[in-house]
Amino acid sequence: MYSKKYDCNKNKAYFFAKRLIDIILSLTAVIILSPVFLAVALIIKLDSKGPVFFMQRRVGKNKELFRIFKFRTMKTDTPNDIPTHLLQSPDLFITRIGGFLRKTSLDELPQIINILKGEMSIIGPRPALWNQIDLILEREKYRANSVLPGLTGWAQINGRDELPIEVKAKLDGEYIDNISLAFDIKIFFKTIISVLTSEGVKEGLGG
Repeated sequence: MYSKKYDCNKNKAYFFAKRLIDIILSLTAVIILSPVFLAVALIIKLDSKGPVFFMQRRVGKNKELFRIFKFRTMKTDTPNDIPTHLLQSPDLFITRIGGFLRKTSLDELPQIINILKGEMSIIGPRPALWNQIDLILEREKYRANSVLPGLTGWAQINGRDELPIEVKAKLDGEYIDNISLAFDIKIFFKTIISVLTSEGVKEGLGG
């Protein structure tokens, strides 16, 4: 278990390097994955009525709000700004292709746009919904609201959708305490394994 304490406001070199890596990797991903983007967009349009992308208010660094981009996996009549698992019979709202996109995390790919805009990082705590006050307050105890949210994070590879709020926030705090490029690299590669095995993912429960 990691134990090193870290002041996330002091290491400017780390955050400069992290931002540079975010830009390089996200631009590379846009180029390499452009055929995947086009294929998924086409399938979504053929599968159900509505836009290709879904935008939702999320909590960013220092609790500033931004709009996150995702491929749409829900029907257009789904209530907005409500976590999927809080909906009554959430599977009724998921499109035919939506379950597959969520299980494989392909619905998260458009967040590359958020990374390029500087609203997110590749690695960091997953951004909470603007109205998930319990999660936001719990993360405040661990300074987990003080960094850019991530496409994936330490909590994501340690349970993801299965974690209660208290545990998720504590894991986000562990990330803050031990933040480093080496730790980010470890999370990155463990995420790949987690996605390939669908570990900790429940269909209908988005993060």
